[in-house]
Amino acid sequence: MINYYGWTEMIFNHISLRLPGEPKRYLVNPFGLNYDEVTPENLLIVNADGQLVGESAHKPNPAGFALHGSIHTAREDIHCVIHTHTNAVCAVAMKQGGFSHDNFYGAQLFERVGYHDFEGITLYDEERPRMLESLGDRHVMVLRNHGIAVGEADVARTFFLLWIVQRAAEIQCHAGMIPGPDVLITDEIKRSCAKDAAALIAGSSAADKMFDAAVRKMRKERGPLWAGDTV
Repeated sequence: MINYYGWTEMIFNHISLRLPGEPKRYLVNPFGLNYDEVTPENLLIVNADGQLVGESAHKPNPAGFALHGSIHTAREDIHCVIHTHTNAVCAVAMKQGGFSHDNFYGAQLFERVGYHDFEGITLYDEERPRMLESLGDRHVMVLRNHGIAVGEADVARTFFLLWIVQRAAEIQCHAGMIPGPDVLITDEIKRSCAKDAAALIAGSSAADKMFDAAVRKMRKERGPLWAGDTV
């Protein structure tokens, strides 16, 4: 669905998922494949350092897994991490103020976003502690001048959260092109909105229903997603 919604970055960026019952083992997309070339058969299993576990015709990108590995290792509540570089998200990541919380989607992220200063391409283990400090106990981290990372308890909830982040960035970019002052939201309303949004993701079936609906829409428009896909 990252490919379906156009949130891909050629062969770059990662989606990672902790394997249940397998401590410190994660599924990740193979380095070098387009997102529409990734199938259940070629997904890789890696450790927290991004090193391949088992055998595969494809290779992981250990350097690119530095962000994911650090989050997975430190946060037992996060089982899925998605990192993207969409135009809207990268534009917001460049702004000193980061995300605006004065639109419907941005308000849902109030006091829920961490910010990590740009240190170059995330290649080095020495940056991991600083990234974790920037994330704190939150589930959204803006990599300044770079992109976004979101993490949640499962795939559906992570996708739902990413969708909110993406929509917030898009609305902010569009609003910035229109002359005139914005209508501001009070911190009290923002805080209440963010609390309700977090509860909706964590404690209801909304994320599952939204994810399933998105999958149905994608399958209706695209048919089988890979050779042998009969779901």
